[in-house]
Amino acid sequence: MDLDNILEQIGEFGRFQIHNYLLVCLPVIFSAANSLTYVFTASIPKYRCFVPYCETTDNIIYDADWVPYAVPPNKITRSSTIFEPDQCYYYKQKPDVSTCEPNSFLNDTIRCHRWVFDPNERSIVNDWLITCPENEPKLALVGTMHFAGIAFGTVVSGFLADRFGRKIIFIFSILLMAITGVLQTISPDLVWFYFFMFVNSIGTAGCYPLAFILGVEMVGKSNREVASMGLNYFYACGEAFVGLIAWLSRDWVILQLAASVPPLLFVSYYWFLPESPRWLIAKGRICEANAILSKAARVNGKTFTAFEPIPQDSDTSDSSIVVPVVQKKEIYATLKELLRSRVMVVRALVLFYNWSANAFVYYGFSLSAVNLSGNKYLNFILVSLVAIPGYATAQYTMNKVGRKASMSCFMMVCGIMCCAGAYLNDVEKPWISICLYLVGKLSITASFGIIYCYTTEMLPTIIRSGGCGALSTSARFAALLAPFVPLLEHIDMSLPLTLFGNIAFVGGILTLLLPETLNSKLPETVEDAENLGKKNVTNVSNTTQATD
Repeated sequence: MDLDNILEQIGEFGRFQIHNYLLVCLPVIFSAANSLTYVFTASIPKYRCFVPYCETTDNIIYDADWVPYAVPPNKITRSSTIFEPDQCYYYKQKPDVSTCEPNSFLNDTIRCHRWVFDPNERSIVNDWLITCPENEPKLALVGTMHFAGIAFGTVVSGFLADRFGRKIIFIFSILLMAITGVLQTISPDLVWFYFFMFVNSIGTAGCYPLAFILGVEMVGKSNREVASMGLNYFYACGEAFVGLIAWLSRDWVILQLAASVPPLLFVSYYWFLPESPRWLIAKGRICEANAILSKAARVNGKTFTAFEPIPQDSDTSDSSIVVPVVQKKEIYATLKELLRSRVMVVRALVLFYNWSANAFVYYGFSLSAVNLSGNKYLNFILVSLVAIPGYATAQYTMNKVGRKASMSCFMMVCGIMCCAGAYLNDVEKPWISICLYLVGKLSITASFGIIYCYTTEMLPTIIRSGGCGALSTSARFAALLAPFVPLLEHIDMSLPLTLFGNIAFVGGILTLLLPETLNSKLPETVEDAENLGKKNVTNVSNTTQATD
């Protein structure tokens, strides 16, 4: 008997599982929040040069009436009617003139070294004067440090969770995320901020996957798909939470504390959140696993008979659970066989591209949401919440239309919406670009939701876990580049979305090279994987047997 059969006995998604599922979903909200606070923490607020001819330290008004005369317009603007001041230069005043009137200035500009910030917004730009275009890569590096920490933390948390247990590393990851999130707000300089951001991301990286394991492993297979999608809804709410707090506070310190202080309460999980029974069984801690399963059965109003583990090649009984063993030699042999297959190599390359493309475009959408016309906070909230119908749409279409057609269609739609939105982003009609952007984000979210399931159904059993891990890691490295894409606006305002659109559209075309896996048995061997999508394989086999 395996654990899935036991879950059928004790209740696949009863009161015990629902209670624990909701417990692990709460930290996911703050994990998502910590993953995206940097969008506002390192955002560029409104600021202009301090003009010594027209103002003094004691009399500073950001949008004073004379600003359009004394400061040239910003070259990066989405509107031809709304004046936005340049951030690094101001006009030279005419000789023998002491007023700030329309005719008081020459066309010559002066580089400034003091700035005036809009008092309604505060980011690290205000605190450490990371001003002017040449310093914007320092802001982009904040996002890169975040994704570097995510990539490192994903590997480390997985290793530690296998060694010390899912529960203890889950709680440790939450605390690491919370403490370093608070420390970001008291960083003495930008270098320390980078460091705390990196370590914070290591903790953040462990929260979602371990919450997934702890929340979904105890759910029966008939309800597992719904439970796994539910975590994504909590994650989307966490992203929207960032936009809401940023909107209300307009202060990066308050935002970071709101995302980091509440998770400190989750240390209490140590006393009432159960460990993963699958991990306990794998470690031979059968008594502890039996105790958790017995409690689950009792809470769910079911009965449970304790089991004993047996080797995989022994006779099994109803009260025994199989503990499978995978030899390293088998993994290496499977990898060699896979690399000899042209079909599998092509599929692997397409998967690597699509994982990277999905991550790059998905996170790029979140970063670029604040650059859309209109209210950047509302735009960010909408772009975050549209992920919920995105995941729901993915869940419906992948089971009705199929994995291949759904993912290909979603990626191509995303590409088309991005390219259209790149040339329709106008302040006067913001709703057009926002609608296109939301459809694009919904599409790439749906594609990202499908690719996890799609990939597992294409890889042979023995390398399925490692293969998904390698593809996920490649996606993290692709996401490292996303924070730098907004810098392309200095060349052309349409370049960021055009880049996202082309990458997504190419991914949609390449997906057509992959097989359909809907209702297919999971491949056990490389040969099984090669035969995916070949409808005539089974028929040919049966015909041959009949002829013999």
